[in-house]
This record gives sequence, structure tokens and C-alpha cells, in this order.
Amino acid sequence: MRIGIAADHGGYALKARIIRELTESGHEVSDLGTNSTDPVDYPDYAKAVAEAILQGRAERAILLCGSGQGICIAANRFKGIRAAVCDTPEEARVGRNDDDTNVLCLPAKALSEGRAEDIVKAWLDTAFAGAARYKRRIVELDQLG
Repeated sequence: MRIGIAADHGGYALKARIIRELTESGHEVSDLGTNSTDPVDYPDYAKAVAEAILQGRAERAILLCGSGQGICIAANRFKGIRAAVCDTPEEARVGRNDDDTNVLCLPAKALSEGRAEDIVKAWLDTAFAGAARYKRRIVELDQLG
């Protein structure tokens, strides 16, 4: 799978670990920044990921910041992006199954590497169920604005 990944300075270290895991699992990974722990603005990286998905350069993407919240809010500003902050593998599965999330947001300061890897794996391994009610809700989301 083609996966875009980006983080602000708070998620930089965990991003590097996730990239290694994704690459070792055979995914094609596009690292969209940042490339250090120097302070940066998370909206820039949410935009890079959203554009990668919307332009077809990535099928799904992962974003990281300290809490996961700010970068998720920024990503969800783009029509067609369905981003969710996930703290557990179960949340990641539900987000994919029910809401067809295409961006996984991780709270880098709250997760160990192992826990983050479990969340990413659950998210990648779960397909969208495609039930009529789920599809209808996604259409409704896209019509909000």
C-alpha cells in the first residue's frame, strides 16, 4: 500500500520508527516531513498528507503530533479526508470499519513504540465494511462543506 506519513516536531521520533516498520512490511512510504525536532507548525504537515491522498499519491496516511489532536483537526479541514486520533488498536479498527478513515492520527507523547505499532497494524489490516449506513454517512460528511 502507498502510505504518506508526516509529523510535527513532537511526533518526529515516533514517525521514524513507524516508517521503518511500514517499509519492512512491504509498504511504499512517502515521508512528508518534518525531518528534525526543530519546532514547526503542524497544519503544514496535515496539508501535505491531505494533498497526497487527494491527488492519489497515497492511499492512506499517518500523522503524528504530541497529542494527535491538532494535526487531526487540521487534516479534517480537507474535503475527502477522514482523520481520527486513535489511542488503541480497537479505535483504529472501528475507525476503518465504520468510518473508512484514510488518515490515522497518533498522539506521539502518549504512546510507546510498541503500542503505536499495534495501532498502525490494526488500522492497516482493517477494511472498510461498506455497509449502506456507513456509506451514507460518509456522503453526508462530504456535503457538510
